[in-house]
Amino acid sequence: MFKFLKGVVGGSGTGIKDLPYNIGDPFPTSAWGSWTHHRGSSKDDGSPVSIFALSANSAQDAHLAAGRNGVKRLRTVRHPNILSFLHSTEVESSDGSTSRITIYMVTEPVIPLSEKIKELGLEGTQRDEYYAWGLHQIAKAVSFLNNDCKLVHGNVCLASIVVTPTLDWKLHAFDVLSEFDGNNATTNGPMLQYEWLVGAQYKPMELAKSDWATIRKSPPWAIDSWGLGCLIYELFSNMKLGKTEDLRNTASIPKSLLQDYQRLLSSMPSRRMNTAKLIENSEYFQNKLVDTIHFMEILTLKDSVEKDTFFRKLPNLAEQLPRQIVLKKLLPLLASALEFGSATATALTSLLKMGSWLSAEDFSVKLLPTIVKLFASNDRAIRVSLLQHIDQFGESLSAQVVDEQVYPHVSTGFSDTSAFLRELTLKSMLILAPKLSQRTISGSLLKYLSKLQVDEEPAIRTNTTILLGNIASHLNEGTRKRVLINAFTVRALRDTFSPARGAGVMALCATSSFYDINEIATRILPNVVVLTIDPDGDVRSKAFQAVDQFLQIVKQYYDKASVGDTTADVGISSIPGNASLLGWAMSSLTLKGKPSEQAPIASANSGTSQTFTMTSNASSVMDAPSTAPARVNSSTDLADQPVPVSPTSTDGWGEIENGVPEDHDSDKDGWDDIEPLEEPKPSPALANIQAAQKRPVSQPVSQSKPKVTNSRPKSTLKVAKDEDDDLWGSIAAPAPKTASKPLNVRSSAALDDDDPWAAIAAPPPTTKAKPLSAGRGRGAKPVAPKLGAQRINRTSSTGV
Repeated sequence: MFKFLKGVVGGSGTGIKDLPYNIGDPFPTSAWGSWTHHRGSSKDDGSPVSIFALSANSAQDAHLAAGRNGVKRLRTVRHPNILSFLHSTEVESSDGSTSRITIYMVTEPVIPLSEKIKELGLEGTQRDEYYAWGLHQIAKAVSFLNNDCKLVHGNVCLASIVVTPTLDWKLHAFDVLSEFDGNNATTNGPMLQYEWLVGAQYKPMELAKSDWATIRKSPPWAIDSWGLGCLIYELFSNMKLGKTEDLRNTASIPKSLLQDYQRLLSSMPSRRMNTAKLIENSEYFQNKLVDTIHFMEILTLKDSVEKDTFFRKLPNLAEQLPRQIVLKKLLPLLASALEFGSATATALTSLLKMGSWLSAEDFSVKLLPTIVKLFASNDRAIRVSLLQHIDQFGESLSAQVVDEQVYPHVSTGFSDTSAFLRELTLKSMLILAPKLSQRTISGSLLKYLSKLQVDEEPAIRTNTTILLGNIASHLNEGTRKRVLINAFTVRALRDTFSPARGAGVMALCATSSFYDINEIATRILPNVVVLTIDPDGDVRSKAFQAVDQFLQIVKQYYDKASVGDTTADVGISSIPGNASLLGWAMSSLTLKGKPSEQAPIASANSGTSQTFTMTSNASSVMDAPSTAPARVNSSTDLADQPVPVSPTSTDGWGEIENGVPEDHDSDKDGWDDIEPLEEPKPSPALANIQAAQKRPVSQPVSQSKPKVTNSRPKSTLKVAKDEDDDLWGSIAAPAPKTASKPLNVRSSAALDDDDPWAAIAAPPPTTKAKPLSAGRGRGAKPVAPKLGAQRINRTSSTGV
């Protein structure tokens, strides 16, 4: 029978080898009674634990019996403010002729309260608030034992309190714990079998006299209320209780607690305060720390309005609370509440503010796992809050976590119906994109950015251009060749939103080191020069700056080529003032007031800015901007220039579908190479009409006003194949919306009824010329000429 009970109390093992924990160094402060308190760790995962050991030389030692009682009681009594039991075993070892029996009890990792108080070193109000929180927890544990379980602890004191890593106070030392048998008033035997373990200074008068009859007639909390008074004295006097008479010294007791302290130590057991009432009535426990932690612990019972109000005040409140308690107690509670959905999105602000007080290592271990899980939340408010504060934790995320766990959830915001969320998602890529793999960038990110560059919100289009300029260095060479010039020239420079055009110019400047000399001369400069007559003054100034910069690059290249050095790198690094240009590309645009009042974008002090400030509200300052950039008919590339092959060409910048509206019948999108068509000779009928003109209409060299217009002429000049490539093709007039027949092109001198140059042509003669050929079209019979002046029907021979 004894072996069976021993197995129940001590566990299945019979030796120290069966203890699945490693025993570490003991704490310098001795534990309660004859126990020794050691640090320990699990053999399985290395998690920390506390190991309490009690040794005796004889199996009949009463300390062993009391120790077994304490192990059994701790195993069966569970409460948040009572030490958590994990494992126990009993080991018998022999040393020559003597044998030694040791009981090992393993619990959650804790530190003696006296040691923790010295470590924290709290003073003044913060010390009182922390003591109030700890006493509140111990009072709840004692109330649970006395009122709910009808148990008597017997020795509540400073030595019977331990502290967890989250700074919670927990009650242990259950060796004296016994049932309260107040119903057996006639029994004269001791109610507390091991009361001899309690020090005389901690015993109330009735227990010191072993007056068991009085004890049984007293309420269950009488003995432990006295012990709680002893604990209060030891806490505030900062010394161990030496004798019972010292309890009368109340100089160190806070005034708000003094009355309750005196009621706990009443000489009459029946008049001692119940610990449950101490929790409810004491003014001392009503402080910011206790209220804050209590609210967090019952957060699931609060409604949304109470939660929102609480979390909006929490950031300022946290600065007033003890820093160690905030980091070790409030922060884990807050992280858990967010992870399991009981906290609102406003709690994330408090979480990140508290997290900023952690070291980088602790932040990665304690907070990042929770933040990564929050990215999978379906709550849009949580997602918005994460993106708004991503600069506070983004750098701590590893590349693997970003690529595999964070980006798949963040990328859903690119196609969200909310423009605000789309823009926040775009801005977050400034931090996340450098951590993405090339496969993710080319296969996913660039597709989304291609669509955002034609977004209906002009602010999003502008910020997309800025982002591309920032992440250009993280693209592989083939992707840069295919994407950057097309994105900046074909789209950004032709956007109807002036800040978007300005962003395109500066992005080209900031990424000039990625372009070869032929791209600069044939694709970049022709597109930038046209912006020197842009209606917006800020765009014009940037265009002139860019033209000067790229011309200097070209000049430096040919200066070196003239001396035989053609291996020099071509890039912005050789241009003075490069820092401000690159710094601008890392900032954004802020527009205020009317379009005419737009101030130039400052670039002198933007080098340190790494964030976007453009918001969707910027679209309100422009008059009905187009949802897509104006399309240009041709953009001639050098077809003979080798372009590195990219791993993928599905990012959206090599095809037309993502870039320009689908209302054009032409197969060319303005980004790929085009073959110039040879100008055909005019038909005889058309030549006769031209000869009949009193004044031939010629196309002006350059009569356009310095104004960006969407007018689309019905004809374009085609150069012969033996001529050089047209360097100005990128700024040619846009293609017509109606399909044209490429193999039957009219002469540039042919005019129709909606001739764009009719406004400046000479007035028609008063006397109509007689047509030389009245018949028009194929297969039509000649019509006999009529007498008198006839009106010339100006239609082309093609019948269009």
